[in-house]
Amino acid sequence: MSQSQRQLQIMELVREKGFASIDELVTHFNVTPQTIRRDLNQLAEAKKLRRHHGGAGAEPESSTENLSYQSRKIMNLEAKERIAKALAKAIPDGASLFINIGTTTETIAQALLNHRDLKIVTNNIHVAAILSSKPDFTVIIAAGEVRHRDGGIVGEATSDFIGQFQMDFGIIGISGISMNGSLLDFDYREVRVAQAIIEHSQQIILAADHTKFGRSAMVKLGNISQIDHLYTDMTPPAEICEILTTNDISLHIV
Repeated sequence: MSQSQRQLQIMELVREKGFASIDELVTHFNVTPQTIRRDLNQLAEAKKLRRHHGGAGAEPESSTENLSYQSRKIMNLEAKERIAKALAKAIPDGASLFINIGTTTETIAQALLNHRDLKIVTNNIHVAAILSSKPDFTVIIAAGEVRHRDGGIVGEATSDFIGQFQMDFGIIGISGISMNGSLLDFDYREVRVAQAIIEHSQQIILAADHTKFGRSAMVKLGNISQIDHLYTDMTPPAEICEILTTNDISLHIV
């Protein structure tokens, strides 16, 4: 197969799945990782896909606008499910927790359905809908403006609402993690809510698949040094691992 034929098929696969890892593409095309990296870099330079650490996504990179909700739902779904399953095991029955906006946190909500007597405060309509199916759960949905594109609830009223609670765990997703450990997102209002969750939780658990490492977004939420646990599907870059070690943050690779 010629390079141009392979690159066309790579674009088709990435478009179909929303995301494809280097390992998947190596197996599919029976070529070396170096060949796939070269293909992905060339396609990214031509703005035909979005390069990630460990693979590529279907939409071009932007620091000002996130991917569509539907693209994020299917992107790296298997990894998100592994992360969710492992993280759920760390949450005891009877715990209280915040859960913020994101397709990763929605996957975590599904993984929590086998628990008992959880108390949840969320600014994510989809998380509330998933968890409210359990009669022994107490689900409180935050006040504020509903974002039509993904069912997130944001705004000053939402931050104030979150500030009324003190929970055992704050489970947060994030759009990007820079190499200096900055936690990044696209909506200033969403960032304010996440900051309130961090401030009012006993333990902060960050769930982020490997595509978030090195990804750009225009609003700084805080730093990875503020969390207690990171659940991810691949070893983070060395710079991030160093921050985790320095700040005694537990790294869980699933």
